[in-house]
Formats: sequence, structure tokens, C-alpha cells
Amino acid sequence: MPNAYISGIGGYVPPDVVSNDELAKRYGIDTTHEWIHQRTGIEERRYAAEGVGSGEMGYYAAKKALENAQMSIRDIDMIIFATLSPDIHFPGTGCLMQRRFTELFEGDMPRYVPALDIRNQCSGFLYGLAIGAGMVQAGTAKHVLLVGSETHSAALDMTTRGRTVTSLFGDGAGAAIISATDDPKRGLRKWQLGADGRGAEALCMRVWDITKRPFIDTPNGRDGVGVIPPEIMWPQMDGKQVFRNAVEKMCMSLMGVCFELGLSAEDIDLFVFHQANMRINQYVANSLGIPENKLIHNIHKYGNTTAATIPLLLWEAVETGRLKPGMKVAMSAFGAGYTWGAAVIDW
Repeated sequence: MPNAYISGIGGYVPPDVVSNDELAKRYGIDTTHEWIHQRTGIEERRYAAEGVGSGEMGYYAAKKALENAQMSIRDIDMIIFATLSPDIHFPGTGCLMQRRFTELFEGDMPRYVPALDIRNQCSGFLYGLAIGAGMVQAGTAKHVLLVGSETHSAALDMTTRGRTVTSLFGDGAGAAIISATDDPKRGLRKWQLGADGRGAEALCMRVWDITKRPFIDTPNGRDGVGVIPPEIMWPQMDGKQVFRNAVEKMCMSLMGVCFELGLSAEDIDLFVFHQANMRINQYVANSLGIPENKLIHNIHKYGNTTAATIPLLLWEAVETGRLKPGMKVAMSAFGAGYTWGAAVIDW
């Protein structure tokens, strides 16, 4: 049975840089650089322009990953698109991104690559990695394109009321090609996923609550104009509860995969943590005895890009030469749901 490895990696962030101070200047949010940076480690983030969504940014990241792998989109057997900020409610953004690859449909032999959307928030990349690797290891696909892409800026409460959540998030996309290999020195060694729906309301966005009739209140009846209160319209978070569970579950999943492989922190060359909050990652690293020189961060530049954080980190590490073939990489993430995961891969 072949193993699965990451044969190509790519990333994209929009050009508009929004600093902490600019959140106050541009949007009138009562905040400061010191207030945000002290609590999160974030200095700035990127916002996509109006008209640009997760599908388009994912397309740019996917093209870079394909180039890095020296492949064409026609080599891909499956697309997995991870996002909590889809372009529209349906159809899935994987299909909307897929159609941007017009070369798929040219000529006498069109290539109708299947596209799957997954909604696992900050853990989306690791969930997608497990799905894609499983397909490759089972022999049902040779190459899977995994994309994590987020356009948070369109759905954030840009007022002082929403500053706790708004200050955390940015826009961006990352992509990886998961391919089959017979090389015993490369590939995904172990992954572990988890979920606990009891924490679902601690970090959520209720705007599409299909249990309500209608799902958005239309007080004037037949005019069809909906009215959405801010606590439904915008993301809500219990920060202390999320912080506590993130530390616990990231430590637990990392320790779990390393224990199964008989590894310690000394055996890992690079730790790649989801970039939700620098303080969470520092707490996890200190708890597990991980030295700073084995960690990489980009939250100070991009904020939390949810499903895109891990592939963006991998892409930057490859681009800068920090990540090289033969290195052993451990990844971990925690997000809304609650969902979490960890994986070890030989690069």
C-alpha cells in the first residue's frame, strides 16, 4: 500500500495590510495595538477586496501548489476545500474554485475532477489531510488537492462591540497536493482527530439557523426583507473557554500521535501549530517542553486565517528554506465545533 506525502505546497494572502492601529483608524473600533498584541501576538492581518472570496483566493494558492509539485490541475483526482467562510451558502466553494481551472473543460476529453467541501473550521486542514491521505493510501486517488481558504473580513463586526473577535481574524489561503509515494522515508506517519460538540456554542456564528421558521426573521412578512440581530449576524466567542480547551486538546492530540510513533519533542524537527492566538501556542509549547527554535509563527502578520493557517505556514517555511525534505514535522490545530487534530509527517 502506498503512503501519502505532500508533494506541493502553496499560499496566497491579499495585498491589503490592516494593522492593529488601522482597525481603530479605518473602522473606528475602540482598540489599540498594545491591547491586541498583548493578548494575541497579532500585529496586522490581510483583508480581501470586495468581490474577492474564498474560492478565488483558494484558486491562487492551488495554482502555486501545483506549480511547486510540477503538476497540472488535470493530474488531480480529487479537490477537498476546507472553509468556514464559503463564497455562498451553496453550492460548495470547492466547485466554484474548480470551475476557475478552465483547462479542465477544454478539448475532447474534459476532466470533471470531483470537489468536496468540509466544514471543520480551524481544524479543517488536518481533517482534509486525513481524508486525502486515506484516499491516496487506499489507491482511489494518486493526487488530491487540499485547499484551506478564508474570507473572514466580510463577516466580522467592524465595531467596538465586536472587537474581541474581529481583532483576531484575517483573510488568506493555503493549498497542498497530497500524492502517493513508495518512498519509505517520506509521508504521513500518523494522524489523530477529535471533536466535542458540547462546546459548539463557545465559538459559533448562528446566522444560518435552519431550525427557525423562517431561518431569518421577516417582520414585515411578504416583503421578504430579513432582520438579523448582531448576536446572530456576527461570530460569537467565549474566549476563556476556547483558550482552555485549545491548550488541553492540542497538547492531548500532539502527545497522542507522538506516543503512538514512539517520538519525543527531540525527534521532531519542526512544530506547525494552528495560528489562533500566540499565547495559546506558547502555552502548548511550554507545557510540552518544545524549544522556541522548533516553532514557526506567522500570526503576527496574518492573524487567524482558520483553515489556511497550517498550509500558509508550511508554504512560507518551504519558501524560506526553513522546511527541507527529510525533516519530521508535527502539526496541531483546535477550532470551533469543538474540533481538533494532530499529525506527524516526514517531509
